[in-house]
Amino acid sequence: MNERERLQGRLAAARGETPADLVLAGGRVVNIFSGKVEDTDVAVHDGQVVGLGSYQGRERVDLAGLFLCPGFIEGHLHVESTLLAPAELARAVAPRGTSAIVADPHEIANVLGLMGIEAMLAASKDLPVTYYFNAPSCVPATPLEDSGAVLKAADLLKLAGHPRLLGLAEVMNFPGALDGDPGVLDKIMAFAGRPIDGHSPLLGGRRLNAYLVAGPDSDHECLKLEEAAEKLSRGMWVMIRQGTSAHNLVDLLPLVTPLTERRCLLVSDDRHPDTLAADGHLDDLLRLAVAQGLDPVIALRLVSLNPARRFGLGRRGAIAPGWSADLVAIEDLRGFKARRVWQAGKLVAADGRCLHPCATPFPAGARGTMHTGPLGPETFRLPVAGPRARIIELEPGQITTRSLLEDAPQVDGFLAADSERGLARLSVIERHQGTGRVGHGLVRGLGLFQGALASSVAHDSHNLAVAGMDGESMLTAARRVAAMGGGLCAALRGEVLGELPLPLAGLMSDQPLARVLAQMEDLRRAAGRVCRSPEPFMALSFLSLPVIPQLKLTDRGLVDVNAFQLVDLFVP
Repeated sequence: MNERERLQGRLAAARGETPADLVLAGGRVVNIFSGKVEDTDVAVHDGQVVGLGSYQGRERVDLAGLFLCPGFIEGHLHVESTLLAPAELARAVAPRGTSAIVADPHEIANVLGLMGIEAMLAASKDLPVTYYFNAPSCVPATPLEDSGAVLKAADLLKLAGHPRLLGLAEVMNFPGALDGDPGVLDKIMAFAGRPIDGHSPLLGGRRLNAYLVAGPDSDHECLKLEEAAEKLSRGMWVMIRQGTSAHNLVDLLPLVTPLTERRCLLVSDDRHPDTLAADGHLDDLLRLAVAQGLDPVIALRLVSLNPARRFGLGRRGAIAPGWSADLVAIEDLRGFKARRVWQAGKLVAADGRCLHPCATPFPAGARGTMHTGPLGPETFRLPVAGPRARIIELEPGQITTRSLLEDAPQVDGFLAADSERGLARLSVIERHQGTGRVGHGLVRGLGLFQGALASSVAHDSHNLAVAGMDGESMLTAARRVAAMGGGLCAALRGEVLGELPLPLAGLMSDQPLARVLAQMEDLRRAAGRVCRSPEPFMALSFLSLPVIPQLKLTDRGLVDVNAFQLVDLFVP
């Protein structure tokens, strides 16, 4: 059947001349356009809603008073940060009402380049959640670190014609954008006329004006209400983030009013699998937003019509004739518990169970990506070169840090941890080309009191990050992560206490969610033997992200993010 014949069939069903494929009867339809709830039936034919009202259908489902909403659309997520392959993530979130995800694959692109993006596209086909992607703009994120690839505008354009590649992902190098860096501008210009996501924490005034002139027009990094209000007033889409690590929803939700809501989205950005299992996905954000006083229909609009409009997804994000039949039936407009979920009119989940096959494999080329070179005791030995040292201090509940200056802790002239001052050693080891390059620093607030933690998940270049209280423990943890092909590890002196293998690019597991959760629980218990923080690996993963203020560490050394330059660890 050709497209004209399919359209004729939908028209006949819409006119009521032939039965629709499916009629959802007895439900309460949330009208995203009018803001009202309508007691009416919905007819679905050939994957689309063809009518609201009285219709005959080949299949009739009685919703028995459930609220019928458009499927939820995630406007900004890093699949890799869930530690799950796309198929397993779809299995987890489809029963929660998620129908589509707009993802930024810059994590895997920083490891594998174009091959990583192509692997994501291949691994996300034929699933109960539609995956869209934006081309990563910052591989590497900055020139202050080393990643596994360098992608220029010409490279990204090779993928621009893919039907599920929408635009340009977050332009994290905001200094380069507003200062007119040719390489950054080439990428922005290559995607002119398409969505260009921004990333500009704490940017305002004339510098914000320049960033907007460059082209990005969204931001998910707002930390303060005043910052978000300024960005919205200058035309940006404000993505209100609530992830596992960064919690901004409560602070930013007052931005959303009947006058401003059309430019706002609710997004996750980064969500760990245990958060997904315990709290959910976008349904969790909806519950929190409504509990804070937001009108439920407006909250739904922020995860349906608004992301669809922002990314040009056509007739998605609402229940109306001619619109995609991605639908979720929920119990009420406070708990948002999904009872049934349809994708293009096909039932894909019911009562918390995914009914659609999620067997799309991940390409084998994503394995074997840990190339650290030899690791030995000398990897973590650093002579002290000054009386004082710069300290990275974590800010609770945020991925930002503070920069402090204190006396340098040392033993026999070498840099050391200091448990009395809450200072742990921090090292970032280049793991893509085997250069042996290591950046060294100190961190406070991670909660370590003995042993070490290591992770190949280290945003955004995903080198090997190791934090510890002694060199032997750090070496044990680092070697184990390298031997696993990537992952997370806790160690105490020469003993591996716990681990979570992530063999897909050193970022994702190849196991089902239940297995990952069990491994995470074992690792959490192991980490508890050396660390007081409940989520140390999430915090560790962001300590090497040199686009989030103030002080971070890459394989090239300490980065003063505000000055956007490398700085010495030791100060005279």
